Amino acid sequence: MAIVEVCVVPLGTGSTSVSEYVAACHKVLQQEKDLQYQLTPMATIIEGDLDKILAAISKMHEVPFAAGAGRVITTIRIDDRRDKERTMADKVASVEEKL
Repeated sequence: MAIVEVCVVPLGTGSTSVSEYVAACHKVLQQEKDLQYQLTPMATIIEGDLDKILAAISKMHEVPFAAGAGRVITTIRIDDRRDKERTMADKVASVEEKL
C-alpha cells in the first residue's frame, strides 16, 4: 500500500483563492471507493494501491483545466513501503508515541 501526498495548483484563474478547485478535486476522490484520503491545509494525503492513486491524481490534475485554468502544477510525493503495510494513521501514531 502506498501513501501519497498530492498538491494540485491551478494557475491563470484570475483569483488567488483555490478552495473551489480543491473541493472539485476532492469530489474526484469521493468517487474512488478503494482509496482513503485526508485533506490538510497544504495538500491531500491519499492511501491505497499506487496504480489506483496515480489514476485518481491524473483525474484530479484535469479538474482545474475543465474549470478554465490556463495552467496546472501538480506535485506528488510517494511513500511506497513494501516490507510491511503501513497506513496514514500508523505513521502519525509512530511519531506521536515518541513525543
